[in-house]
Amino acid sequence: MTLRTTKLPSGESVPVLGQGTWNMGNDTRQRDTEADALRLGLDLGVTLIDTAEMYADGGSEEVVGDAIEGRRDDVFLVSKFLPSNASAKRAPEACERSLRRMRTDRIDLYLYHWRGSAPLAETVEALERLRQAGKIRYWGVSNFDTSDMLELEALPSGDHVSANQVLYNLKRRGIEFDLLPSLRGSGIPIMAYSPVEQGELPSDRRLSAIASRHGATPAQIALAWTMRTDGVISIPKASKLDHVRQNRAAADIVLTDDDLAELDRSFPPPNRKRSLEMI
Repeated sequence: MTLRTTKLPSGESVPVLGQGTWNMGNDTRQRDTEADALRLGLDLGVTLIDTAEMYADGGSEEVVGDAIEGRRDDVFLVSKFLPSNASAKRAPEACERSLRRMRTDRIDLYLYHWRGSAPLAETVEALERLRQAGKIRYWGVSNFDTSDMLELEALPSGDHVSANQVLYNLKRRGIEFDLLPSLRGSGIPIMAYSPVEQGELPSDRRLSAIASRHGATPAQIALAWTMRTDGVISIPKASKLDHVRQNRAAADIVLTDDDLAELDRSFPPPNRKRSLEMI
């Protein structure tokens, strides 16, 4: 089955399931195994790969570079830069380092990892220059709450933001109160990181009955839940081949109304504004 897609504000389609790389690159002995997992994901149609300069101090980007060698045009490549590199001078330098580590001439989506002390307008200007130079195709943000997004979109060129990557899973539903509806109204997708709560949800017994009905694992149900509606890109990390296959299969699970109601009872949606959660 073809992997479903969602659209960026530009109209370009991207897969609703991506491959996260958090904690990849920490152990050089695992580098080939991790790259093989990413390659398998690409073979299965999971062509969006998310990484960051922070992960393993650039080691994750090097693993990604190994995985995409010879097939760069098949990949939608996402990376993130640190707040300490959000100035007019340091953003292009950080971008060049990421390009070198991944051995590519462009990043498809470049995200501001979380907000720091640099003036937001300055960061946007730096990103726009990188876009105009062809170093990046699109830019976005990560860990921006509703007020941050409103401030961003009011800036010159701030409405060019293409995505917001945030913590989102069954246990972390706070964005559903205001941030998610606001982004949907603007046509901006979210990227859901830690969609299985760093491995906690697969052992949650509240998912067992639904998993059994679908012939799936609890982890697959948790992952399928994040992709249940349009405008969400889920980016689980998998460094084992079987895990990659299971993640891909999760994208084909269609949760019923009864499933969703049961999950709402077990993991209630928010009824008030909550501060944006991060890990």
